[in-house]
Amino acid sequence: MSSLAAQTVFTPEEYLASERKATLKSEYISGEILAMSGASNAHNLITLDIGTELNIQLRGRECLVYTSDMRIRTSPVGSYFYPDVVVVCGKPRFEDNVFDTLLNPALVIEVPSPSTEVYDKGEKFRHYQELASLQEYILVSQDRVRVEQYHLAKTQWVQTELHALEGVLSLASIGCELPLQDIYRRVPEVIS
Repeated sequence: MSSLAAQTVFTPEEYLASERKATLKSEYISGEILAMSGASNAHNLITLDIGTELNIQLRGRECLVYTSDMRIRTSPVGSYFYPDVVVVCGKPRFEDNVFDTLLNPALVIEVPSPSTEVYDKGEKFRHYQELASLQEYILVSQDRVRVEQYHLAKTQWVQTELHALEGVLSLASIGCELPLQDIYRRVPEVIS
């Protein structure tokens, strides 16, 4: 009697075909499909406020702001992610004519939960670094005032951190500034 082994490795094409039919979002890393969980109140408010503020500041410029429903592909054989906020300047490039997978973001912002913080800072960031267009990667904590900024300086990623509500996140890649007070204004449990 023979048995069929369950398929545990998926091709990027299999993932994309499945994801486009799915009712719940999943990310894809090196053949593995990872289901995404829901987001907290703080996560949603922080993400919305960042996206709104960037959209206002970028009005009239050739930049587009996307939130967590825009998928990004990091490389042809790499991974697919749904960042919390993404900005592309110039003409957006998409994987195909479905226009749901962006290839050329300049800025990616993640609002990790305490359980995904190490992953977002480590493995996920390594995959994002495969994007030739990426100039800045930002991690915004949802449980304390803390913003980690990684910007590409020639060939090296340089990290800075902000920990005070009086701080201002300067995003050179898109010419915008985000006061931390604006990022955290609707999550009093973080700032109290």
